[in-house]
Amino acid sequence: MKRMIWILWVVGAIVVLAGAVTLIGALLPEGHLATCRAEINQPPEAIWSALTDIDAFPSWRTDLKRVEIVENDPAHPVWKEEGEFGVMTFERVESDPPRRLVGKIVGRESGFGGGWTYEITPKGNGSIVTVTEAGEVYNPLFRFMSRFIFGHTKTLKDYLTQLGAKFGEKVEPVVVTE
Repeated sequence: MKRMIWILWVVGAIVVLAGAVTLIGALLPEGHLATCRAEINQPPEAIWSALTDIDAFPSWRTDLKRVEIVENDPAHPVWKEEGEFGVMTFERVESDPPRRLVGKIVGRESGFGGGWTYEITPKGNGSIVTVTEAGEVYNPLFRFMSRFIFGHTKTLKDYLTQLGAKFGEKVEPVVVTE
């Protein structure tokens, strides 16, 4: 009997905690803005090439299993990435070589969406790469986790670290806004 009461208390506490987390997530805004930057000892043209060679993404982005190009429009390609969050479709919506690139998630199937803006600024023989995420998290539970557990800048920092590693560099991404 005591064991059953103990189990009910534990289950009740889990239900209350899950409810509180979901309620807090529901009160958070769906959208967020986060920016990180890193210095990479490569000219803007080399960075641009890495950011726009969609077929090569899995060779340096450790979070990707594969990429499939859906529309091969040079100005606005559309592609699917299979990675740790499942399959997501992306589209390049703006391109100003080798300075500015904007891409967005197409659809809402993954539970989150939004876009990334990449800005490449020359610095000496290298570049400063700034990535801004204008993200949206639709599910309140994921919104809570994104804000309080993972942080809005985790993916940005991972991306910039992987981009530096592509060129054999260990970069230290800096959080500009979170």
